[in-house]
Amino acid sequence: MKRTFDAIVVGAGPAGSSAALTMARAGLSVALVERGSFPGEKNMFGGVLHRMTALEDVFPDFWNQAPLERHIVKKGLTFITEESSFNVNFDTEHNDTPPYNGYTVSRPKFDRWLAEEAVKAGATLLTHSTVDDVIKKEGRVVGVSLLRDGAELLAPIVIAADGVLSFTAAKAGLKRPQFDPSEVAVGIKALVEMPHDVINDRFGLVCEQGASNEIVGCTSGVRGGSFIYTNYDSLSLGMVLHLSSLNSSGKTPYDLLNEFMKQPQIAKLLRGGRLLEYSAHLVPEGGYNMIPQLFDDGIMVAGDAAGFCIVTGINLEGINQATQSGVFAGKAAIQAHEQRDFSKASLAVYKKMLENSFVLKDLKLYRKTPKMLHNDRIYSQYSDLVCSMMEDVYRIDGAPKETMTKLVLRNVKEKVGLKNMLADVYGGWRAL
Repeated sequence: MKRTFDAIVVGAGPAGSSAALTMARAGLSVALVERGSFPGEKNMFGGVLHRMTALEDVFPDFWNQAPLERHIVKKGLTFITEESSFNVNFDTEHNDTPPYNGYTVSRPKFDRWLAEEAVKAGATLLTHSTVDDVIKKEGRVVGVSLLRDGAELLAPIVIAADGVLSFTAAKAGLKRPQFDPSEVAVGIKALVEMPHDVINDRFGLVCEQGASNEIVGCTSGVRGGSFIYTNYDSLSLGMVLHLSSLNSSGKTPYDLLNEFMKQPQIAKLLRGGRLLEYSAHLVPEGGYNMIPQLFDDGIMVAGDAAGFCIVTGINLEGINQATQSGVFAGKAAIQAHEQRDFSKASLAVYKKMLENSFVLKDLKLYRKTPKMLHNDRIYSQYSDLVCSMMEDVYRIDGAPKETMTKLVLRNVKEKVGLKNMLADVYGGWRAL
């Protein structure tokens, strides 16, 4: 079977569906190819959906129609050990006033909805369809072949938005066929059902307010961090673990997650909840330095497939970069059709759009962060330092008090080492 379209998008995640929606609304015939039984089935997300101006432009009523859970008013950072935790919260009234800065979402619901909007605009959604290879003619990509029934889809433009491994981009020669474990993390998540009002009471929220909390520690020395996000009537909690560090540790991600859920302060937040599911997903962590070739004759790469993800240790951003890159890829495809030119030179406008936006500007700004996050002390010694220091501050046992300067210096020397601390502060300052 052969079918011909104006454009083919591989992967119905945020990047792919945004590209398909953009092109379909411009009147192009688009095939949106998804290997799952429905969009979002194969995706895992923590997660917070930050403001996406790209979709707001394409979809003016986006925030009123999208399946959103809670708007984020509280953002927290927690240092945690096996027995104690120290939490810093940021809460402002500005986050409780529309337009909101971010929402928690469920990827199966969100991805399915966004793909359906692309279909309403005219795109053809093909599920249960795995791309086997790209089809080339005279060195230019002109379509893809599918494992199912050996079908071939033909189009002058293919957009690869099929995740961090992106077999489509690899088959086209735009990225290495083997990924580097030092540039990839594995995200694991547990979804815990909990009544809406109970969540509000435990996290100090009202109505549809939400909270996000990034957590350092309790990874048994494996490089990575944890998170807890409030959904409408459930909690998303999990870990993002550096793949090479996890491999060398000999530990399994689900063992680490279960240990984290048993930590006393975390267990209190989960008390009475019902575990609904576990899920896992690979996350691009190499930042700017892992970005592959983004375009060639007849093809562009977007979203996680292009490594568009920012990991700073405080924030993990990817879905807003994905949607923005998808919209840009769609606009570049529209322009190529108008000019009837699908060459590499014509599609270079895609990269120019990215360079003029927050996508590549932010990735370039934080290009040194991935190397900083390879510092093992961050994931064990610093949580121990912070919690130990706060325990000393609040301890009342009849012994004379130390000055804060002496207390801090003693803990730094015991837990981290003064030279290490100064080196790490300097390295963090340069990276951030």
